[in-house]
Amino acid sequence: QVQLAESGGGLVQAGGSLRLSCAASGRTLTNYVMGWFRQVPGGERELVAAITWSEMRTYYADSVKGRFTISRDDAKKTGYLQMYGVKPEDTAVYYCALKYRGASEYSRWGQGTQVTVSS
Repeated sequence: QVQLAESGGGLVQAGGSLRLSCAASGRTLTNYVMGWFRQVPGGERELVAAITWSEMRTYYADSVKGRFTISRDDAKKTGYLQMYGVKPEDTAVYYCALKYRGASEYSRWGQGTQVTVSS
C-alpha cells in the first residue's frame, strides 16, 4: 500500500512563495496520477493541480494557473507543488493524493498540511 506524507505548509505573506512536498512510500508510482487538493473549513475539496507520474502531463485549476507548478522526482518518489504569488484566498489545508491512471477517484490521501496566506 502506498502511503503519502505532505510537508512544507506554513504561514506566508501575500505575494510570497511556498513549496509543498508529498513523499510516497511503498510501490512505484509509474501508473499513477498525483493530485494536489485544497479545502477550506466548510468547503468542498478542490483539485488544484495534477500530474501523470510517467509522462508528467499536468493539469491546473484556473484559479492557480500561472502561479502554481506541479512536479515530481521519481527517484525520491516525491511530488511537489510550488506556489508563487500566493494570495489570501489560497489559504487552505492542502492534500496530496494518488489515483491509478484511468481511475475516476483518488484512493490514497495524505494527512494534509495547512497553508495560511496573510494579507
